[in-house]
Amino acid sequence: MPRRTMIEAIRDAMDVSMARDERVIVFGEDVGFFGGVFRCTQGLQAKYGKSRCFDAPISESGIVGAAIGMAAYGLKPCVEVQFADYVYPAYDQIVSEAARLRYRSNGDFTCPIVVRMPTGGGIFGGQTHSQSPEALFTHVSGLKVVVPSNPHDAKGLLIAAIEDPDPVIFLEPKRLYNGPFDGHHERPVTPWSKHELGEVADGHYTVPLGKAVIRRPGAAVTVLAYGTMVYVAQAAAEETGIDAEIIDLRTLLPLDLETIVASVNKTGRCVIVHEATLTSGFGAELSALVQENCFYHLEAPVARVTGWDTPYPHAQEWDYFPGPARLGRALVETMEA
Repeated sequence: MPRRTMIEAIRDAMDVSMARDERVIVFGEDVGFFGGVFRCTQGLQAKYGKSRCFDAPISESGIVGAAIGMAAYGLKPCVEVQFADYVYPAYDQIVSEAARLRYRSNGDFTCPIVVRMPTGGGIFGGQTHSQSPEALFTHVSGLKVVVPSNPHDAKGLLIAAIEDPDPVIFLEPKRLYNGPFDGHHERPVTPWSKHELGEVADGHYTVPLGKAVIRRPGAAVTVLAYGTMVYVAQAAAEETGIDAEIIDLRTLLPLDLETIVASVNKTGRCVIVHEATLTSGFGAELSALVQENCFYHLEAPVARVTGWDTPYPHAQEWDYFPGPARLGRALVETMEA
C-alpha cells in the first residue's frame, strides 16, 4: 500500500468523501486557497471549487454555527478549527446546538458535521497552541470524539466520521502529522520524527467508530493510550521490558469498554497515559470505569501518567509531555505494588 503522512491521509479522506458525495463540503480559516495552516486541505479548492472548499472568517462560533445550519438542511460539512485551543468560542454551538439537535427535534433533524482540530503539543506552540481539550467533549452527550494515532486509522476514521449521521469531534495529534512519533526520545532534535510513513490504502475504506485496537499484546499490565501517547507507551514497554498490553482507544466517545475490561481482567493491572492535564482529564473517567468493572481482578491501584495541572511555557514543552521515562516509572511501580 502507498505510504502517507497523517496530513496526506486526512487530506485523502476528505478528497475521497467529496468525490463520493457532493453534499460533503470543507471550510474553515485558511483551508481554501492556502490549504490550511498544516496543509491538510491543500488542493481541495482547486479540485472541487470554491463552493465546496472555502475560507471562512476568523470566527469559530460562526464556522461551527454555519456548519450546523448546513447539516440540518442536508449537507455534510467537515470544518476545520485551526488549533484545538481556538475552539472555545464555538463550544456553545457544539454543545447546545450540534449535540442536541437530533434530540431536541425528536429526530426530525440530524447534525452530520465533523469538527477537525489539531490537538496537543509538539510544535513549541506553548500555552495557546498545544492544548488537549478532549475531556470537554467526552462529557457531552450526543457527540462522538475521535483521536487517531496513525495515518491508516486517520483516513478510515475520518471517512467514517464524515459518513456518520451525528456530530463528530476529530482531534488530530500535531506530533503525528508528518510521521509516527519516535516515543523513545523525550527531546527529539526536531518536533517531527524521521520514522517511516504509515501504510494507507487508496480509495474508500472506513475504520469503525467506537472500536479500540490492541497495538501490543501483553499479560502483565494494560496501558490505555490514544494519539501520540500510543508511541510513548510502546517505547516505555520496550525500555522497561515489562510485558505490557497497549490499547489504542482511537474513539473516546463512544468508548470500547469491552476491549478495556477484557484486557484489565486478564492482566490485573492498568496504567493510563494522556497528554492533557491530570485533574478531570479523560484518564479520570477511564480509571473510574476500570475500577467499577474490574475491581475484583485488580492487583494494584490504577495509575495515571499525564501532563501537568498548569499551563507551561514554550521552553518546558518536553518536560510537560508524559515521556517513556515517566511512564516507565509508573509501569515499574504498578508491577511492584
